[in-house]
Amino acid sequence: METGLKIDRNKVALIIQDLQNDVISVGGAFAESGAPAHAKSQGLIENVANLARRARELNIPVINVHYIVEPDAKGLQQNAPLFRGVKDQKALVRGTWGAAAAAGLEPHDGDFIVEKMRMNGFFGTRLESVLRGCGVDTVIITGAWTNMSIEHTARHAADLGFEVIVASDGTSTVNDEWQNVGLNYALTNVGVTPTCAEIMSALQT
Repeated sequence: METGLKIDRNKVALIIQDLQNDVISVGGAFAESGAPAHAKSQGLIENVANLARRARELNIPVINVHYIVEPDAKGLQQNAPLFRGVKDQKALVRGTWGAAAAAGLEPHDGDFIVEKMRMNGFFGTRLESVLRGCGVDTVIITGAWTNMSIEHTARHAADLGFEVIVASDGTSTVNDEWQNVGLNYALTNVGVTPTCAEIMSALQT
């Protein structure tokens, strides 16, 4: 598959962000948003799992970024609807099923795990330090939701000087309209948005 996408396997990392039960699974705190159905329509879990498997085979760093809060969302500033929603829905509480990685996307030995309490995977976390320590200059971003936390993380990565690749079918949100807005409007000047298959093809060259 020829796409023109070039990736240096020695300088890239895979980020798997917010693919937790409360975010994308049936029965999760935000299931009524439509997120589980949209993740399924994207083939999200299978696509990201396949990409992660290939990354591990190539010794590419895999970084699981999880949104984790304490019981009653203690310490989570309530300054935006998203943060208030996390507290109101009792979502993403440390040690619960809802905060765990969705089935099929569990972290493996050798992966990194980064915890966050904001939308942006970099804000207040060790993500940048891990990437710099691994000699990374390009990030492949997968996860949910495309037009919210994924966009935040992608923009911040670009501002930090990283080349940004957002997997078009390795991300999901609540419906196709929001996905289109995230990929084809918000991120057009931030990075590129190939499919997971196209990314895996580029990693083999």
